[in-house]
Amino acid sequence: MFFRPLVLAFVWTSLVACSSDKSATGDSAADGYKAQIRWTSYGIPHVKADNWAGLGYGFAYATATDAVCVIARDLVMVNGNMASYWGNENGNVASDVFHRALLTEKRLQRFAAAQSDDLKQYAAGYVAGYNRYLTDHVDSLPASCNGKPWIRPMVAEDVARLNVGVAIRYGIGRFKNDMTRSQPPGDKVASGDTSFALEAGLGSNAVAFGKGVTATGRGILLGNPHYPWHGSSRFHLIHTTIPDVIDVMGVSLSTTPAVSLGFNKDIAWTHTVSTALRSTVYELTLNPTNSLEYRYGDGYRPIETRTLNIAVKQADGTTKTEQHTVYSTHYGPVVVSDQLPWTSGTAYAIRDAVIDNTAGNSTYAALSVAKSVDDVEAAISKQGVYWTNTIAADRNGTVFYADISTTPNIDAELLADCRVANDAVPGYVVILNGADPACEWKSDARSAVEGALPPQKMPRIRRDDYVTNSNDSYWLTNPAAPLEGYSPIIGPERTARTLRTRAGLSFVGEALAGGAKVTSDDLRGILYSQRNFGAELLLDDVLKVCDGSVAGIERACAVLTKWDRTANIDSVGNHVWTEFWKLARRTKDLYVNPFDPADPVNTPNGIAVERPAVKDAVTKALAGSLAVLDEAGIAADARWGDIQYAERGGRKIPIPGGQGWAGMFSVIVANLNKDKGYTPIMHGNSYIQVISWDEDGKLKAGGMLTYSQSEEADSAHYSDLTELYSRGEWIDFPFSESEILSDPELKTLELTEAFE
Repeated sequence: MFFRPLVLAFVWTSLVACSSDKSATGDSAADGYKAQIRWTSYGIPHVKADNWAGLGYGFAYATATDAVCVIARDLVMVNGNMASYWGNENGNVASDVFHRALLTEKRLQRFAAAQSDDLKQYAAGYVAGYNRYLTDHVDSLPASCNGKPWIRPMVAEDVARLNVGVAIRYGIGRFKNDMTRSQPPGDKVASGDTSFALEAGLGSNAVAFGKGVTATGRGILLGNPHYPWHGSSRFHLIHTTIPDVIDVMGVSLSTTPAVSLGFNKDIAWTHTVSTALRSTVYELTLNPTNSLEYRYGDGYRPIETRTLNIAVKQADGTTKTEQHTVYSTHYGPVVVSDQLPWTSGTAYAIRDAVIDNTAGNSTYAALSVAKSVDDVEAAISKQGVYWTNTIAADRNGTVFYADISTTPNIDAELLADCRVANDAVPGYVVILNGADPACEWKSDARSAVEGALPPQKMPRIRRDDYVTNSNDSYWLTNPAAPLEGYSPIIGPERTARTLRTRAGLSFVGEALAGGAKVTSDDLRGILYSQRNFGAELLLDDVLKVCDGSVAGIERACAVLTKWDRTANIDSVGNHVWTEFWKLARRTKDLYVNPFDPADPVNTPNGIAVERPAVKDAVTKALAGSLAVLDEAGIAADARWGDIQYAERGGRKIPIPGGQGWAGMFSVIVANLNKDKGYTPIMHGNSYIQVISWDEDGKLKAGGMLTYSQSEEADSAHYSDLTELYSRGEWIDFPFSESEILSDPELKTLELTEAFE
């Protein structure tokens, strides 16, 4: 049922102090939607309401203030209408087929029905708040979407579409192109590689120190997700409050209606992308007489078909309807690629663990009101964390790590019995025998998600010293207590860690050396020092070849010899190291000391330049780095900030940080472009938070949103935080009433909307 607004009112004030003793389940039907939004410096909104409906209303309005065009575009995407507005550029047809095929009415209704009454009110408020923003700014939207035909009001179903669309983006979403080109044998199939790699632009660091090692005896958390700098996976800072019910601050994705990582007065949490799988491939044995049937046990099952009509805008502005057939099994959709062809005897289907998981909103609602790591563990055990690890610290000084994410319930025995060898796909892609019912994911009554591992079977640890994760598996969360014995579907154990993981562990070890007690400034320094751990570990060995015996590497040697081994904006040399290491890092027998599981933080180490083949590879890589930079028009002695930057309004803002695989803990990823340098920034450091408590238990919250609140060039908050980040600065997050009310840039908006 939809209500027609009778009264629309809003009032700007310079300062408003507001309190309420209403319950969180106030009569929204009688009172209408009510929310107060207070913006502090840098465009950070603080949304307060008396009930969940009002909170959702204010949340959507505040988010739309910075991201209305992003939300509007994602609404087009999850409804499968991209090609009708933008043609088949950038894979729009494949996106439309994917979203229409998987975001079915049945699935969306199941998602909506699974939400609690409070969350249903919140969702209704979110829809109304977004639409209210459109009404209030009908002629004054940002230039990128003002007056565009694809701007439309949100409807109730869109909330479920946005939620499920994000949930499946990084699992089955990697196969959307393969779904679109799926055709039975005999039909023409477009060639194209399967997108086996994790979605570009995803990663994170997290470190949490506990009471045993902190100066205050409280917890400290560093959250440092490496997420895209553009589009709907950008983070947006926001603070939400229902008095005496919820009071949480942090970030949401631009198109998700909840704080996804952040803090309250008692706990702080962050996420890092997990190594656990979200999906598996099933190899189908086809009926020799009917390629639309596949064997299952002693019989055959039909491959179901569904034809979708996709409107595609043509170059002349007209629209043409294309028909696309998707093929499905009880496992999931059939996919086709060069590596996974549909032949007369074999086809392949994808089963996804996340697609029917409805627990995300309830999980994050519970996280938002957690008071200890016990509550954090209970919250994520609802199984609504889809594809990330969780790292948390609390006011009492306990720190916590867990990979309780939505993961297929597959153990080592099932893998041994059912895995199908396929040399065409990477080793981490799991293909199972789809003809044998015994190869189905296992069921466990303890799991709220059918076929997913129950929380009890997933790794976790709590400590009083520290936990950390930088996207390697759970194994080395704390080297003093390795986590072992879990399903290989979650991640590898006793294997070499990345340079970024080793950097984090080494920096933590340095901070704790000699029994030192750490502070929040120490954690900030670990990230903001911009140290290149790879160079610290290996460059001295590389420079041994700079003895004058090899021509053509002199410029690289000169720069690297003087380099301070950081990626600060004034540093000179990080680009030479980056291009060198890109070429050298896969050299056979590169290291003097190979990986040793008994010393995983310090090995492998030493570049074996005394070996002729290694020395030759190193010198060629040094020469190759110069050739790459020369071709791009970049001087070997260029200042890092002059060649890695974000463009804002025609200005170049220098950005520190660099590639994780090159040894950086502080990650920024940008491709090298001719005559421009490393720009635009693709992904990397995004929402940085360092959350701690003083000796008395009072919250101390600070950090940075590296790319600023809005992606819109005409926003007042398009570059302000980016300028601060460039200079190595930091802001305090205003959380308490006194901090909000004392902000010099405070402005307040009272929103009300009454109904019949």
